[in-house]
Amino acid sequence: MAEDSSGDSLFSSIDDEGLDPSAPNESEQRRMALQNILDAWDEALAEGVSADILATTAIFAALSDMVEAYGEEAVAEMAAGLPDRVRQGEFTLNRVVN
Repeated sequence: MAEDSSGDSLFSSIDDEGLDPSAPNESEQRRMALQNILDAWDEALAEGVSADILATTAIFAALSDMVEAYGEEAVAEMAAGLPDRVRQGEFTLNRVVN
């Protein structure tokens, strides 16, 4: 009888495409990332960092990482579309504070 490696613990967490099926999907990763950033944001505010400094620093960090990953021209093109996206409310978070 041929040995089946699918039961081998080394391969049990990897599907046929080499992906871990237990890993969060993209939507869940986005939710988790946003929650982590909002938590860090709240912590920085509590430590006395001003919201303006925090915001500009966060934008700088995000754009720097994107430039490193995609290049200046691609990020510049993406950034050119930001005014319309802001105006359409894409970045407006509706938080209910009790």
